Amino acid sequence: MIDQALFPEGLPRCSFWKFLAWIGFIGLFILWGLYAMFIILGWGLGVTGLDNYFGFGLWITFDLAVIALGAGAFFTGLLRYIINIDPLKNIINLAVIVGFICYSGAMIVLALDVGQPLRSWFGFWHANVHSMLTEVMFCISCYLGVLAIEFVPIILENRQLNKNKLIHNIAHNFHVVMPLFAGMGAFLSFFHQGSLGGMYGVLFGRPFAFREHFFIWPWTFFLFILSAVASGPVFTMLIATFMEKLTGRKLVDFKIKALMGKIAGTMLLIYLVFKIIDTWWWITGYLPSVGLTLSDMYNDAEFGLWILWTEIIICGVVPCIMLLTPKLRNIAWVLYLAAILDCIGVTINRYVFTVQGLAIPVMPFDEWQVYVPNWAEWAPSFLVIAYGFLILSLSYRYLPVFPQEKGLNK
Repeated sequence: MIDQALFPEGLPRCSFWKFLAWIGFIGLFILWGLYAMFIILGWGLGVTGLDNYFGFGLWITFDLAVIALGAGAFFTGLLRYIINIDPLKNIINLAVIVGFICYSGAMIVLALDVGQPLRSWFGFWHANVHSMLTEVMFCISCYLGVLAIEFVPIILENRQLNKNKLIHNIAHNFHVVMPLFAGMGAFLSFFHQGSLGGMYGVLFGRPFAFREHFFIWPWTFFLFILSAVASGPVFTMLIATFMEKLTGRKLVDFKIKALMGKIAGTMLLIYLVFKIIDTWWWITGYLPSVGLTLSDMYNDAEFGLWILWTEIIICGVVPCIMLLTPKLRNIAWVLYLAAILDCIGVTINRYVFTVQGLAIPVMPFDEWQVYVPNWAEWAPSFLVIAYGFLILSLSYRYLPVFPQEKGLNK
C-alpha cells in the first residue's frame, strides 16, 4: 500500500515484487560494472584494451554517442519552451530524463577514462585555455547541472511530495522559469557538441579527421551539432516506444512520435547536405593536397569503404527519406526503423572519428593498428546502460513522466 501511494494518481503499475525482480536484474549489470571500475581504479588503464596508439576507444565512442543521442533534451527543450511547439509538452519530461541519464552516464565513464580521477579537478583549476576540451569540460559540467535542475520539478511532482504546499509551489515556480533553463541548456549544448567535433577537426596530424576552418571553427564543429540534433529527438521517441513495449501501456500519442520524426528528419536533411559536401571536398581537395587518396584512409578489413557508405547512405539518406515522407513516417514500423538507422548513423560517425582516425598509419614506418576493447571497457559501458534503465524505471513508477498516459489507456 505504501508503494502504491507513491504512484502517479490513477495510473496502475506492476506489483512491487515484479518491480523488485526487474531492479535485481538491472542490478546484476551494475554490480559487474562496479567490479570493473574497482579493478580499473586499482590497477590502472593497463587492464583495458587501450594503449599508446588508442588513447581513445570504446569509452570515448560511447561517451560521444550518448551525448549526441542525449541532445534530444536540449533540442526538445528549445523547441518546446523557446520556439513554443506546444505538442512537445507531452514528451519533454522524458527528454529531460533521458538527457540527464546520458550526460551523467558519460561523466561516470569519463571518471575512468581520465586515468587518474582524483586529479580530474585539475582541468577546472589549471584550465588549458587553448584546448577545445576545456570548453567541453566546462559546458558539459554546467549542462549536467541544468539538466539536474530541470529534473527537480519532475521529482517534486511525485503524488506524495506534491501534497506539501511548499514543495507544490516550488515545483510550480520551477515550471515558470523553465524557458530560462531551456535557453541556457541550448547555449551550453550548442558549444560543447560543436567543440567535441572541433577537437577532431584541428588534429592536423590526423588526415582522416582534420578539416579546414569556417571562420575560427573547423567544419566538424557544425557537423557534430547538426548530427546530434538530427538524432536526439528520435532517440527520445525510441525510448518512449521501448517503455511502451515493456509496460504494455500507451505513453505517448503516435502523432507526437511522428512529429519528433519529422523534426529529426528535417535536421538530418540539413546535416546530410553539409556532410556530403564535406566528404566530397575531403576526398577531392584535402587528401590530394597532402599526397593521400581515399583508399589510404580505408583498409580491406574492419575499416573498409563499406563503413562510409553505411554511415552516409544506409543510416543517413535512407532514414532521411523515410522520416520526411509523410506516408512512410506515419507507418509505425517504418518510423521506428528510420529512427534506429538514424541513431546507428550518428554512432558510426563518432566511432570512425574516435577509432578509425587513430588506426590509420600517419608515418612511413606505421602500419594499420587494431583495437579490440576488452571486458574492462565493456562492463562500465553496460553499467551506464543499466543505470539508465534504473533511472527510467524509478521515474516511470513514481513520477508523472507522461501527461498523456491516462487519456491513452482509458
